[in-house]
Amino acid sequence: MTNAPIILNLDCDMYSNDPQTPHRMLCYFYDPKIRSKLGYVQFPQRFHGLNKDDIYASEYKRLYICNPVGMDGFAGPSYIGTGCFFLRRVFFGGPSSFVNPEIPELSPEHAVDKPIQAKSVLALAHHVADCKYENETNWGSKLGFRYGSLVEDYYTGYRLQCEGWMSVFCHPKRPAFLGDVPITLNDVLSQNKRWSMGLLQVTFSKYSPVTFGARAMGPVMGLCYAHYAFWPIWSIPITIYGFLPQIALLNGVSIFPKVSDTWFFVYTFLFIGAYVQDCLDFIFFQGTFRRWWSDQRMWLIRGVTSYLFGLIEFVSKCLGIATHGFNVTSKVVDDEQAKRYDQGTFEFGVHSPMFVPLAAAAIINLIALIRGLIGVFRGWNLEGLFVQMFISGFVVLNCWPVYEAMVLRSDKGRMPTKTTMVSIFVAWALYAIASLILKM
Repeated sequence: MTNAPIILNLDCDMYSNDPQTPHRMLCYFYDPKIRSKLGYVQFPQRFHGLNKDDIYASEYKRLYICNPVGMDGFAGPSYIGTGCFFLRRVFFGGPSSFVNPEIPELSPEHAVDKPIQAKSVLALAHHVADCKYENETNWGSKLGFRYGSLVEDYYTGYRLQCEGWMSVFCHPKRPAFLGDVPITLNDVLSQNKRWSMGLLQVTFSKYSPVTFGARAMGPVMGLCYAHYAFWPIWSIPITIYGFLPQIALLNGVSIFPKVSDTWFFVYTFLFIGAYVQDCLDFIFFQGTFRRWWSDQRMWLIRGVTSYLFGLIEFVSKCLGIATHGFNVTSKVVDDEQAKRYDQGTFEFGVHSPMFVPLAAAAIINLIALIRGLIGVFRGWNLEGLFVQMFISGFVVLNCWPVYEAMVLRSDKGRMPTKTTMVSIFVAWALYAIASLILKM
């Protein structure tokens, strides 16, 4: 309606927190060294109202801060869906390959010489805002935001950079914009499941970052986008490590190297090295140890819930099996829920299929740890079962909020009895099936 040369994109629950933000943005767009290829300036997504330990890891420090800082040294950060200033020209082809819209008035070079309330301007606005307008046009494929994925922000930024545009990450001390976070675990995991499906839609398309992205942007930027695209695949190793070693431990079967074996030190080095590096990276970017602990715990939780269900739903859709529709993340705040969130208490409250594998893993790991300790006292070989007992203990430590919700709490945010009973049955079924297989 105005054809302004620069467009600000914000989520509806975010607001401006710094009046200097437009000035900072313009400094980049008017830099003669980069302005010819600069497509957008991305500010980090920041939130108000996070509880002290950020129990759901909603800060996404790596996605919104750590990784963009690194990508800024190459072609620039990915677009994260909000807090972004776009050059209007970026939506009309690459820096050297302009794509004309089918209506001349939509061109970024067109100057609007009529007031917004003019009948002709309003008529055109209503015409292009129609839900069927882009059918049989280049909108969504070569023009504008790109369609074809539930993570339209990731996909759009990725495609723009493949066309030759670069971006800049602007991270001032004072947050440029602030928004709300979901305060229930079900909302958090539902949002993550939607992201997982969208990422897989890009991963297994002709525009996969591993192939198309690496050719268009170079191998480094291709790998940066592939790092995000393969998030849901983490569900496979996380789920395996969440169940298989523990079921083997319940049956007294050793599947890892003994403590005296050389390979044991390789496992130890990889585990400690990965976790120490991850913790240091988090803390170096103004994080705290307790928030880092919440972050790694949520990564494990997502692995057996949202990542897993996102992967299953994506495969189901590829096979033509009906799945659930699109769900918008709820940001509605209930007073009791908000109080529990501020206290750092996990909010379950409703029955969700995604809670079943999480609770089943918590049950199996706890029983496996107890069984292992009893077995050691009865003469089991601790040296051969140490790694499995350690993994079980580590999972039990991370699952304390789950045990608390299943047994110790009586508020409305506790684990529903239905979910607990179904989880107990699933845990028993997995153990029974595994035991039969081992006896064959």
